[in-house]
Amino acid sequence: MASTKTPEASRRELRRAQHQDLSRAQLLDAAEEVFGRKGFHETTLKEVAELAEFSVGSVYSFFENKEDLYVSVFVRRGDQYMPALRDVLAPDQDPVGQLHRLVDFEVGFFRRHRNFGRLILRSSPRSLPATAETGLEKAVAGNFREAMDLQADLFARGQADGSFRPGDPPGLSRLFSGLIAAFQSQDPAVIADQADPPERLALADLHDLIARAFRA
Repeated sequence: MASTKTPEASRRELRRAQHQDLSRAQLLDAAEEVFGRKGFHETTLKEVAELAEFSVGSVYSFFENKEDLYVSVFVRRGDQYMPALRDVLAPDQDPVGQLHRLVDFEVGFFRRHRNFGRLILRSSPRSLPATAETGLEKAVAGNFREAMDLQADLFARGQADGSFRPGDPPGLSRLFSGLIAAFQSQDPAVIADQADPPERLALADLHDLIARAFRA
């Protein structure tokens, strides 16, 4: 059966959908900022709504509750992070170059989304209510496993061509992530409030540490 919608009705629906997407993104941006600054328990939906310039009722039109909003922040960033990570770690590239592009990507992602970086640094799933902990586990567990597998494959390929040191690739993947996490935990571009904070460890020095740790 042919559609009876007029072109104008279709355009209205498109504008309505675009407005809803924008409104949801504004709420997620606000939630990311407040959760990153105060943590889950100290954040209220009223604070998020006020920062986004919405009513509290509007928040409930997009999210079931504070737990759903919190998990949705992670889902959105994960949906952005994982496709980009897959591109960085495509298997048909030089492993050494990829390793350094991976450093730049992981550090750069949290610098571009510094409120999310702060949220990650202060997140402790075990301190969350059970519903939020379960939702967060579902949201991030699959992405984490895939990220570790992609990195392990990178190390295995680098070992195969003689570029990287020997060792268990999944173990090297975890060690790499630990070094990146340690850098991010003190990265002024993420944790400092001033506009142009001094570096505690230059990104170039991090690249040097990574090369010394993993190159053959």
